[in-house]
Amino acid sequence: MNARTDPAVLAAVQTLPEPSFATVASGISVPYVECGEGEPLLFIHGSLCDFRWWSAQLAPLGEDFRCIAPSLSHYWPAVDAYVQGDFGWEAHVAEMADFIAALDLAPVHLVGHSRGGCIAFHLAREYPRLVKTLTLADPGGPLQTSAQSTSAAPAALPPATNALRGRVAELIEAGELDAGLEMFVDSVSMPGFWRKSTESFRRMALDNALTLPKQFRDPLPAYTREAARDIKCRTLLIDGQKSPRMFRNNVEKLEEWIEYAGRETIAGASHGMNVASPGAFNRAVRTFAAAW
Repeated sequence: MNARTDPAVLAAVQTLPEPSFATVASGISVPYVECGEGEPLLFIHGSLCDFRWWSAQLAPLGEDFRCIAPSLSHYWPAVDAYVQGDFGWEAHVAEMADFIAALDLAPVHLVGHSRGGCIAFHLAREYPRLVKTLTLADPGGPLQTSAQSTSAAPAALPPATNALRGRVAELIEAGELDAGLEMFVDSVSMPGFWRKSTESFRRMALDNALTLPKQFRDPLPAYTREAARDIKCRTLLIDGQKSPRMFRNNVEKLEEWIEYAGRETIAGASHGMNVASPGAFNRAVRTFAAAW
């Protein structure tokens, strides 16, 4: 089913190019924005976000690359996102593979943030011919470090995290969006982040709030040494100096496990490093992608 899109909602994006739409093999219409020319640089957003998350990347990096940022299905600007197809990380991996094929982009420089980092990781694993380089910024998902781990290891989050997410889902499904989002956003960034965040970020998060309960029912797979060995392309891992420990742990282990991996830590930044420190983030991505 194709998503219906309200033109008045799309018009609210003032700082991005006009959105285009690509119909992929499954029939889903994927909204995206693009800027620039050159080798394709594809951005995959994370939780509560959409193509607007990459506003600070598209024009600057568009000076050297063809920058493309889609919104995953169920996320803004789809008006009927709550009934459109299946929500899940596996569905989003397949969707992005189909998106690359529909626009004839392969191979791409692939950039994923948070939950989008997990999607990018598995896209590079499952469709290696589609990906030239891989950049993972604070990749989301649990970490499995036991010697018995396998690429199919189940996700395992701490009980406290699961309890918090359960409460967040209750608040959002009860219509208390602001309270639920504050609890979740502060937990993955830093205390007080939601109240200090920009109006544009708050608007984007509110637009995508109903995806959070769906996301919590679709736990991400654990990163394992075996899964990481499947990544054969050059990889850049980016974390923020102040990012929550779970993200920094993922970056640390993936740097160790992925054969051709390097790391960049953005000084003074937390989970939203591409928004809070766009200059440093963009330099890291540009330098890395241009090298390969």
